[in-house]
Amino acid sequence: MSDVAPEVAAANAESSEAWSGPLFERFVRFRDAMTAGLGAHGEVALAAHTPVPGDRVLDIGCGFGDTTLRLAELVGDGEVVGVDVAEPFLEVAREEAAASGVDSVDFRAGDVQVADLGGPYDYVFSRMGVMFFANPVAALRNVREAMRPGGRFCAVVWRRKLDNSWVWEAEQVVEKYLDHPEESDEPTCGPGPFSMANADTVTDQLAIAGFESIELLRSDLPLRMGMSLDDAVELTMALGPAGEVLRLWGDRAGEIRPTIAAEIRTALARFETEDGVLAPSSTWVVSAVA
Repeated sequence: MSDVAPEVAAANAESSEAWSGPLFERFVRFRDAMTAGLGAHGEVALAAHTPVPGDRVLDIGCGFGDTTLRLAELVGDGEVVGVDVAEPFLEVAREEAAASGVDSVDFRAGDVQVADLGGPYDYVFSRMGVMFFANPVAALRNVREAMRPGGRFCAVVWRRKLDNSWVWEAEQVVEKYLDHPEESDEPTCGPGPFSMANADTVTDQLAIAGFESIELLRSDLPLRMGMSLDDAVELTMALGPAGEVLRLWGDRAGEIRPTIAAEIRTALARFETEDGVLAPSSTWVVSAVA
């Protein structure tokens, strides 16, 4: 762990606390399911906008570092810098990179909205790492300023909840019983994973931040929520909007949790297959030029 805490914008402090604590713990628990599901969308993005061998690359919200290592494969003798606001994720990333023998990657702790990102970068990538900033335009502008003129930006973000049934079904159930609490001892994750679901909003944010040639590609893929309905229910009650509300309520929701779990199980039953629980998932592959 770094001895120096990363600089974090005041508006992102609570989100940083969430990602370094309870959300990290939950992503560790469901890492296999989420890495496989998100990884498939990431591969669609990388196929559409592939970095060039020799590129210097920035990986935003690198998490466990699997995207950083994948980018290192693609750029060969180039360099990849992974940045994340949550040091616990970076500890895992550094350990796994060292174990893999890859020496062309570096991991840095920082809030992309305000951090000195280094650069210049030829290519910037993010898989679900740009939706949580309190001020996304400021963050995107900071990224653009760290890129060389003509550098390429590529990010994967969730599309609307309605096209992500693994989220939508569970949230509809939870909303029958619980509102988003006005007060909680638990930190929230900021604007949330669907803050960039609207194509016009994302386009405007990038344009204001100084990007050009902005394009969005829709990606629809099945997401394996687990090998059983029990696995799927546990995932949706831990992550996503439904999981966030339940986490913020904590023990106060104890009595209603079994009812919610049973109703989510019924809602997700139609996605059960011989190959696990496969629900629709939908993302935008967002690309732009600095």
